[in-house]
Amino acid sequence: MKLNDLRDNPGARKKRMIVGRGIGSGKGKTCGRGVKGQKARTGISVVGFEGGQMPLYRRLPKRGFNNIFAKDYAEINLGRLQHAIEGGRLDAKQPITEEMLVKAGVVAKACDGVRLLGKGEIKAKVQLTVTGASKSAVAAIEKAGGKVTITAPAKQKESAA
Repeated sequence: MKLNDLRDNPGARKKRMIVGRGIGSGKGKTCGRGVKGQKARTGISVVGFEGGQMPLYRRLPKRGFNNIFAKDYAEINLGRLQHAIEGGRLDAKQPITEEMLVKAGVVAKACDGVRLLGKGEIKAKVQLTVTGASKSAVAAIEKAGGKVTITAPAKQKESAA
């Protein structure tokens, strides 16, 4: 075997079709695009166009809305918190904050804060500081001998005027 004998496998490299170079090439004049019109031009986009009929996305009713003021909380369940403590990623003897949860990898990112939810079981006595917590989660931590500090302001009840 010599270096000048090296070749690609047959069919490994396919040559690009050359268009617009005369009638004899088979791809001359209109270059395989048919005749004039929108589809013969570059940069066309006819996705969702239904030939003048009212498109499906306009026939269906609009529903719901997107609240731009809604808070996006990172959620953590009690079972996951207990698993992190047992795995040695969190120290139950120290007060646990949202920054510590992110650093330990229990929560990916804090978003608008961390909200504690009551799924699972916790045995460790922990002092936790989070933005929000469900009543069942607070009750479970207090039953285990811990304490939860909630930093978010309490919602005010609207009075009838």
